[in-house]
Amino acid sequence: MQIAEPSFTFGIEEEYLLVDRDSRDLIAESRPGMMEACRDRLGDAVAPEFLRSQIEVATPVCSTPGEARDQIARLRGALGEIAADHGCAPVAASTHPFGNWLEQKPTEGERYIQIDEDLQLVARRLLTCGMHVHVGIEDPELRIDLMNQAVYFLPHLLALSTSSPFWGGAETGLMSYRLAVIDELPRAGLPERFQTLGDYERVVNIMTGAGLIEDATKLWWDIRPSARFPTLEMRITDICTQAADGLAIAAIFRCLCRMLWRLRRNNQRWRIYSRTLVNENRWRAQRYGFDRGLVDFGRGEVVPYADLLEEVLDLIEEDAAHFGCTGEIAHARTVLARGTGAHRQRAAWRAALDAGRSPGEALRGVVDMLIDETLAPP
Repeated sequence: MQIAEPSFTFGIEEEYLLVDRDSRDLIAESRPGMMEACRDRLGDAVAPEFLRSQIEVATPVCSTPGEARDQIARLRGALGEIAADHGCAPVAASTHPFGNWLEQKPTEGERYIQIDEDLQLVARRLLTCGMHVHVGIEDPELRIDLMNQAVYFLPHLLALSTSSPFWGGAETGLMSYRLAVIDELPRAGLPERFQTLGDYERVVNIMTGAGLIEDATKLWWDIRPSARFPTLEMRITDICTQAADGLAIAAIFRCLCRMLWRLRRNNQRWRIYSRTLVNENRWRAQRYGFDRGLVDFGRGEVVPYADLLEEVLDLIEEDAAHFGCTGEIAHARTVLARGTGAHRQRAAWRAALDAGRSPGEALRGVVDMLIDETLAPP
């Protein structure tokens, strides 16, 4: 039986922190008129986030890597200009180098009030930002099947994205401290394996029927079938400070989805590994980024990330050519060579300390670097 190819269109959601231009600290209150100005210019492509010091943008549905690049450049550029008019700047980092979560206030709105009421202190610590990538897969049964298989590759994507080495002014020792915060949420982390769409729907129906959640948007897994769109939504990654890095990750995820679909078309599939094993790679990516490698489960040993990346790029070579994104996925090698946002934050901080700056001055310098990189063209 011929299996129809999904559209594999895609879209990217990016969350940013908003910092005061003078203090480099997080803004304490929403800037009057700023969200209205954003909506006037960007429409529904911009939205508030849970905390007042956060903001989110989303591209429209894209078919080519060029469309996605143009949209991210447009959104970041416009937001930077509007924020500057209000004395602040967007920062594409998954945690702020020294911001205090205790000082943050939830955004007004029924959804955010409900989250705050339900999750209490867990919600108030959510001073984190991420990047979500949606890939169009119209068949809901296929979305479940590809989700089960794509879980294996999530740590590989996380390792390329890390941008949260600091928390509350301290170097955490983790490349993605954001996941430590996210993992306090209920219904977070890797999804379980669902045998069928029906299995997934039964879980959602029990949870909604019992009043545990309003809908499937409250399933905050690292990857999930979107509750709003006919897409598979990858959510594990930090927000990439440099836009080109995020575009590379989005391209790789899109290609992985098509590669897994090709296997299914040929009556094959990617091996499903224990969530315990995948969680070990997830932790390694969270702790070390790509510096210490990940476990190759087939070999039963830790393998340098550079070797694993080349294996992934080989797997999706045909798909990258199909989508015209060979250049975007090749950029992953550049990320590997010069480091992620987390690497650059740590390097800038240590260089400033070595130059005799105080810890506070060094951290403010990191914020300056983040602002510049966030607003640089992709």
